[in-house]
Amino acid sequence: DEHLPPAPHPNRPEEPSAVAMGHSFEGRVALLKSQLDVAESNYNEALDTIWMLVCAMLVFFMHSGFSLLEAGCVRFKNTQNILAKNLIVVTLGFLCWYFIGWPLAFGTPTASEPTKMAGSNNFAMDGFLAEKVAFRNWFFQGCFCATGGTIVSGAVAERSKLRGFATYTVLMTSIIYPVVIWWGWSGNGWVSYT
Repeated sequence: DEHLPPAPHPNRPEEPSAVAMGHSFEGRVALLKSQLDVAESNYNEALDTIWMLVCAMLVFFMHSGFSLLEAGCVRFKNTQNILAKNLIVVTLGFLCWYFIGWPLAFGTPTASEPTKMAGSNNFAMDGFLAEKVAFRNWFFQGCFCATGGTIVSGAVAERSKLRGFATYTVLMTSIIYPVVIWWGWSGNGWVSYT
């Protein structure tokens, strides 16, 4: 009785032995190592995503701080105007970043020769489902783009009309900021072109 294998569990199918499956000890170790590498990669990706989202939210909440600061620095009659400007930056700015800004800032060129002026791909998040990292990068960079417009809203407080500031926000978040980003950070722009 000592030399008989244990009886299989009635609710679990019997697993074939390692020898029957053709796995040696080294093969099982290699399999475990590859599984561990995949788990570590997933863990690192999750940590990167959490960290980028936390940092993006910190930058995003700068809008509320700027709103409070600017509302306290203007006359009472202009408080609603300055708060509307900050709301326009967040809403209209992110829409412009979605449709035009991200592709100009980070869209990889489709031609074999990269362009020195601006990106030309991923309009309206086209192709983002193939690479999930792009979603977190889009939000992270969009927060900085919109914050650039919010900083200017404080500089022009009580000095510009809402329509003029909305026009500036569209230009800032869809053309000015993205093109400058492409020039310096893409590796293909004229500032960093090799």
